[in-house]
Amino acid sequence: MKKVTNIIFAGLGGQGVLKASDILAEILFTLDYDVKKSEVHGMSQRGGSVSSEIRFGAEVFSPMIPHGETDYLVVLEPTQVEVNISKLREGGILITPADLPLDKLSNPKAANTMFLGALSKHLTEIPEERFIEVIKRFLPEKVHEVNIEAFKLGRG
Repeated sequence: MKKVTNIIFAGLGGQGVLKASDILAEILFTLDYDVKKSEVHGMSQRGGSVSSEIRFGAEVFSPMIPHGETDYLVVLEPTQVEVNISKLREGGILITPADLPLDKLSNPKAANTMFLGALSKHLTEIPEERFIEVIKRFLPEKVHEVNIEAFKLGRG
């Protein structure tokens, strides 16, 4: 892993962008990484753009990702790809709805955990069990099963 890893989650209000980034930040924090996070809510309550940036590594000085240095861009809404693609570094990984079997979700509200599953395949230094543990901690028990199922579908 390089010194600092940069991840952006982007989508629309109500898609769980902030919840997914909160879960990831907590996972990283529990693994003793230095973690910085920032959010842009905009008109999120009215379905507007939402994004969250996470930076982690041995030592991180700023929560803001320099333009064009995003390692992983996770976009939950197709219309947000064009808005955010310039933030991705050359050789960075883009994860979009087209990359996932969203039609296999038993509950569409669990799509954000499916995207976490897809991202987790690339973050090989983080055990799958840690993702599941923190997902369960962050979500009500009644939705654990559907979210773990979505996470595993995302992992492939």
